[in-house]
Amino acid sequence: MIEQDTIRLLRECDAGVKMGISSIEDVLDDISNKDFKDRLTRAKEEHCVIDGKLEKLLNKYQDEGKDPNIMAKGMSWIKTNVMMTMNNSDETVADLITDGCNMGVKTLNKYLNKYKAADEDSKEITKELIKSEDTLATDIRLYL
Repeated sequence: MIEQDTIRLLRECDAGVKMGISSIEDVLDDISNKDFKDRLTRAKEEHCVIDGKLEKLLNKYQDEGKDPNIMAKGMSWIKTNVMMTMNNSDETVADLITDGCNMGVKTLNKYLNKYKAADEDSKEITKELIKSEDTLATDIRLYL
C-alpha cells in the first residue's frame, strides 16, 4: 500500500509540475514588467528543480511519471490564448497564473489527503510544490 500510494502521489506531482512549467512558458514572452517576468522565471526554475527531484524519486520506483492530462492542458492553452487575445496585459497573465496556482494547490492537497500511505519523501516534495505554487500566487497579486 505504501509503495502504491507513493507512486500515485509522485505521478500526480509530476503531472502538476509539468503543467506549471508549461503554463509559465506559455505566457513568459507576453510580460512587459521586468520584475514580474523575473519572478515568473524564478518560479519556472523552482518548478524545474522540483521536477528533477520527482524524476529521481520516480526512478527509484522504476516509474516514468505522468504527463498532464491532455484535456486539462488543452483547455488551459485555449483559455490562455483567448484571454490574451482579448487583453494582452500583465494583469491578464497574473490572473491566469494565479488561477493555475490555486488549482495546483487545491489538487495537490487533495492528492496528499488521498494517498495518506505515501512515504515521507513523497509527501515532503508534494508540500514543497504546494508551497511554491502558493507563494507564487501571493507574490504576483500586485500585478492583478
